[in-house]
Amino acid sequence: MITVAGLMIPATAHAADGVTGVDVSNWTGDIDWAKVRDSGGKFAFVQATEGVDYRNPRFDAQYGGAAAAGLFRSAYHFAQPHETDGAAQADHFVDNGGAWTSDGQTLPGVLDVEDNPYKDKNGKNTCYDLSPEDMVTWIRDFTTRYYQRTKRRAIIYTTTSWWKTCTGDSTKFGKNPLWLARWGTEPGELPSGWKKHTFWQSADKGPIVGGQDSFNGTESQLKSLANPPAEVTVTGAAKSRKLYTITLKNTGPHPVTDVKLAGRTFGGQKVVKAGPGCSFSGTAVRCVIPKVNPGHSLRITIATRPSKTRGTVGVKVTVGSVKLSLTAR
Repeated sequence: MITVAGLMIPATAHAADGVTGVDVSNWTGDIDWAKVRDSGGKFAFVQATEGVDYRNPRFDAQYGGAAAAGLFRSAYHFAQPHETDGAAQADHFVDNGGAWTSDGQTLPGVLDVEDNPYKDKNGKNTCYDLSPEDMVTWIRDFTTRYYQRTKRRAIIYTTTSWWKTCTGDSTKFGKNPLWLARWGTEPGELPSGWKKHTFWQSADKGPIVGGQDSFNGTESQLKSLANPPAEVTVTGAAKSRKLYTITLKNTGPHPVTDVKLAGRTFGGQKVVKAGPGCSFSGTAVRCVIPKVNPGHSLRITIATRPSKTRGTVGVKVTVGSVKLSLTAR
């Protein structure tokens, strides 16, 4: 499935009685996940890591148990921004449970950034003694590395008040799904940069187990967040009257296979050469690309022979739902 890059998960507003979920950590202890499911739970956030030297000792049992019970699940990382840079903590997270897998049950991982709970221990303030500019850099480094390694945008867990104080109410992370923490009956004001929340933690202790959460959408949309369609950008350029290039870049989390390209010249020219996997005859060219892996690009070059030296010429190309018209004079 070929789409224009930039996956948007639509959502409509729901109160805390929407799609129900829970969040748990080592402190939650052993969990009866079948009971969570039977009580209406549809998803679970499970703490995996903290800083660069902690891994939840119950993570495998909790994370695997949620999946075995048929729940959607996501791992989360509790940030310690004063200890190392964001990229190092993203690597620790991915290497210790936070990696995304395309199994249809795994949601993107979470970066948990909130008030410093260890003030008495580490002597840092609410913002870990980072300036708003440095905190934004730290979050950017974490989310960038996470995307590089998983091709998913990390969910950001935070409170509006902390975000305002510690990032200067940054607007730079609106593409990352927001998991808003605000205990009460309404989500309330959102941090700048987000027009909606994707998840909402409405209580630290819920009626099922752990924290009480809801997904801001339908169960079908939650499934789409766990298993998004392929994302491919298709761009092209007329290098000259005789040479055209089409570039496919896989920006999504899945390999893309059996991609078909169809092109036809205009302006009185014939195709004389095309890239591997392509066949051509007269004004038409067809290509089949067996596979483009996540994060990889493939360029196809089409060479033509114009029948005249002046006037507008070009190639019209279709790749999936994308149509390009490459024009030269």
